[in-house]
Amino acid sequence: MNVRAKRWLLSYATAAVIFAAIDVVWIGTVANKQYESQIGDLLAPSVNLAGAVLFYLIYVVGIVHYGIRPNDPAATLRQRVTGAALFGFFTYATWALTALAVLKDFPLLVALTDIAWGAAVCSAVTWLTATLLRRVLARAGTPE
Repeated sequence: MNVRAKRWLLSYATAAVIFAAIDVVWIGTVANKQYESQIGDLLAPSVNLAGAVLFYLIYVVGIVHYGIRPNDPAATLRQRVTGAALFGFFTYATWALTALAVLKDFPLLVALTDIAWGAAVCSAVTWLTATLLRRVLARAGTPE
């Protein structure tokens, strides 16, 4: 496996762990409560595990591609975080605004909270992953 592929896979694995950890905290402390109080009648009795796993597997690809950009040494940390924020904003806005448009009584508060969360979590995951990997790769003597 070449260096570019290894760097991409390391970025993916790191971002996946960080995203899952942050999102579990978010869901457990904020999202579940808000969803139950605002859209409880729309929620399934249990999580569709296959759907959740597929979301995480696919979504992290976007964070790595648009935010972390492990094979773009010219990208600054600011450019990476900005790309991630835009990715999170647009993807979560797609879901939230579609739900607002087509679901009966979907609350604006839930839509706005989700959009803000998408931008924030993608930015945080990108910043943490890029910062961590820069340090790890520097110690290993591997250029970013």
